[in-house]
Amino acid sequence: TPLLVLGYLFYLLLGAMVFQLLEKQAETHFRDQFQLEKLKFLQNYTCLDRQALEQFVQVLMEAWEKGVNPEGNSTNPSNWDFSNSFFFAGTVVTTIGYGNLSPSTVAGQIFCVFYALFGVPLNLAFLNQLGKGLNAHLLTLERWVQKPGRAQVQCQFTILAIFLTTGTLLFLVFPPLVFSYVEGWSYGEGFYFTFITLSTIGFGDYVVGTNPNKHYIPVYRSLTAIWIVFGLAWLALVFNV
Repeated sequence: TPLLVLGYLFYLLLGAMVFQLLEKQAETHFRDQFQLEKLKFLQNYTCLDRQALEQFVQVLMEAWEKGVNPEGNSTNPSNWDFSNSFFFAGTVVTTIGYGNLSPSTVAGQIFCVFYALFGVPLNLAFLNQLGKGLNAHLLTLERWVQKPGRAQVQCQFTILAIFLTTGTLLFLVFPPLVFSYVEGWSYGEGFYFTFITLSTIGFGDYVVGTNPNKHYIPVYRSLTAIWIVFGLAWLALVFNV
């Protein structure tokens, strides 16, 4: 146990140092660039003073925190239509919680607490049962592959290879291609979103169906939520195996 604690702390310290090394300089660059853009804006529009600009920036930040995209206009699709609400409900019970959207009313916040209180255990039970079903299919496939004279270990290795390859293609390789096409991301960004989602980290820096300049089919985010559920079940079974 002491060795595990030391290893855990070392891993966290290592991550902190690497992230600081990789990101701090870029953050400083973006901060300086943003301040420069604000100065240019004030120079071009002399009727504004710095206080008025800061107030407008605050309004933009509050709008973003409430889930309203500052880009576009009032004709942007609602964040709380049925498809988006279904996607949000999925991110709650799976504990992904992207953070780009959250209830703003007191009633919505209270409901979210109780919805998650019962939904998270329900989701775990559902994923567990789904994993058992997938495992049963794996055992059936193993019996089908098993032939006289073939070692059981060889059959198990073959089934495991098929399972990992198929799941990796379905949940990690092909989805980024779809997200890249629909969202306009690079494949690397799509793969990053896929992994961050299925690992339930959910930073919220990349979220599907949020670009106001794109027209999405109504069920796009709902289909994504279903993909997330089956992807989580596959990952859980991978860890089990």
